[in-house]
Amino acid sequence: MKCAVDIESRDVEEMYINIDPIQAGGRLTVDAMKAAIAYGDGYSVCDNCLSPFRLDYIKKPPIAQFHADLAAWLNMDAVRVVPGARRGFQAVASTYVEKGDPVIVTALAHYTEFVAVEEAGGIPREIPKDAKNHITPDAAAEKIEAVIREFSKTPPLLFIDHVDYQFGNVHDVAGIIKVAHQYDIPVLVNGAYSVGIMPVDGKALGADFVVGSGHKSMAAPAPSGLLATTNEHAQRVFRTTQAKGDVTGRTFGIKEVEMMGCTLMGVTVVGMMASFPHVKERVKHWDTEVAHSQAVTDALLSIEGTKVLSDYPRQHTLTRIDTRESFDKVAQQHKKRGYFFSSELKKRGITGVIPGSTRVWKYNTFGLTEKQIRHVGESFVEIARENGLNIV
Repeated sequence: MKCAVDIESRDVEEMYINIDPIQAGGRLTVDAMKAAIAYGDGYSVCDNCLSPFRLDYIKKPPIAQFHADLAAWLNMDAVRVVPGARRGFQAVASTYVEKGDPVIVTALAHYTEFVAVEEAGGIPREIPKDAKNHITPDAAAEKIEAVIREFSKTPPLLFIDHVDYQFGNVHDVAGIIKVAHQYDIPVLVNGAYSVGIMPVDGKALGADFVVGSGHKSMAAPAPSGLLATTNEHAQRVFRTTQAKGDVTGRTFGIKEVEMMGCTLMGVTVVGMMASFPHVKERVKHWDTEVAHSQAVTDALLSIEGTKVLSDYPRQHTLTRIDTRESFDKVAQQHKKRGYFFSSELKKRGITGVIPGSTRVWKYNTFGLTEKQIRHVGESFVEIARENGLNIV
């Protein structure tokens, strides 16, 4: 079935249990799907955009109220919606980082954090991870001191991932922020894998900035996200344009420089809004989501030779697993090689594991029902047993 001449219809979520690590938290709610149809036209939300002609002032649909609600929900003072978490990184980096400035990131940071620093002319310096794949406050302090010695100045910004994308580990963000603030370094918390799927309180963490991803963790269309900050930083990062045309004398009101005037339009912002009540409710059930993650991880660990590389017990739904001594041994002898694994999963109605992966791979159980969780766990064990692996 096609939705256009050369575009196949996507039926992944309808036909399969999807455990793709980056897609689980971005599945649209029914309300968001309806909103996508109703507001699919590019400038659809601009029907009632009146002076001062800025997205976060639009009252119908209630985009202005949505901004206020997001800020309250995250316990921050000001929020802007942005085209993905990376644009939040970009806005903060371009505001605070000058050419040649050292900027602290981590050994587990997402590549877009590096790109945001590079675009601003900064020089990234990484806090190393420990043996347990964690970023610790002590390591942060050591790196800050090392950077000050190297550059003879204090870094203007530190990025820390609340939950990293490599292992799905939850880091001591509050402890790291406390250290950074002792050096008067503002901290951006990357909540791409936390905002929208687990409880996040920005001020409890001590964050100067919280960035979230709508399409990764808030059941929103792509590209969408948010940048939240405190009153201390809002005026600077959300500065308004002072530009004036030398020929026409034109000025541009209260358009915000780092937001390029307006950010999310049409389907992205309204889809994000439509899912928001569901997102606020689902974070209250985080314990259940973690229990589901644990159940699937335990099923995999019952297969002899399998190891979990993420924290155990699990504290998040994104998990990195090592099957070099289990499924990869089968792959070495199988006629389909590593593709046997994704093929067997697909036969059982499961997708999301990269085809050919039998060594080290990731999965995400977020949003699955109890029945689906049982089926996924049992399927892993069944595939192992059918291919001669021992179940312990």
